[in-house]
Amino acid sequence: MLGLARLVHPAPATAVVALSAALGAILAAQSGQPIGVRLLLTTLAVAGSQILTGALNDWTDRDRDVLAQPSKPIPSGDVPPRAALGVAALGALLQVAASIPLGALPLLLGLLASASAVAYNLVLSRTPLSVLPYLVSFGLLPLWVAAGVGVEVERVAVAPLLVGPFAAAAHLANTVRDFDVDERIGSRNLAQVLGRRVAFNLAWALAMTVGATVGAALLAGGSVTPAAVVLGLAGLVAVGQGIAGPQRLWIGMLVAAVCWTAAWALATG
Repeated sequence: MLGLARLVHPAPATAVVALSAALGAILAAQSGQPIGVRLLLTTLAVAGSQILTGALNDWTDRDRDVLAQPSKPIPSGDVPPRAALGVAALGALLQVAASIPLGALPLLLGLLASASAVAYNLVLSRTPLSVLPYLVSFGLLPLWVAAGVGVEVERVAVAPLLVGPFAAAAHLANTVRDFDVDERIGSRNLAQVLGRRVAFNLAWALAMTVGATVGAALLAGGSVTPAAVVLGLAGLVAVGQGIAGPQRLWIGMLVAAVCWTAAWALATG
């Protein structure tokens, strides 16, 4: 069971599901929608997509992980490859089953986001286009959540312009952490093409730019509360300290995502 839990990449998966649930609750409350079944189904659908993505990622990288990370569930023998595919299929089934009652638009947006993630796992992760699925999948996420809880997607129409670059920065930060391993196995992901230093600096600059842009937009709206300012600054500090290294940047970006989501909720009522 522990191997199966590790298979779905629990830390990032939990972060994505929790932030999606929080975003859905915020959007529903702001629009006067009931926080109930639609939010639950949307959260389950996102969770299903994360299970699919994580398990398929480990299955696709099983040969790579023998050399790079032998302690992972499949190369360590904790989870057979066929079981990993079964978990991925269950994740896809959960996503579709939870999405169908929500209607055609949430179902379609969720399928597009997951299809992009599947393309990353199966084809694009070792190519210079490795960042593209992050732009697509995470760019679609706010629209998917809004449609899922029954809110007009126009309310979050600009979100992909900020979420996408932040997700791209997270991808670069994560691949820089694995730079030596990817280089050894001949991967040609975007970080490898750019080089370690350029990829890291770009990741840090993108994350800081997104934070500054969000803050400027909220200030321009004229409804920023003191608490929102504190949270916004805390997110900037979390990303700023990441200049010390890729691991610290990765953690700082997770903290910033939570802080900036909360700041946006407070600033927009």
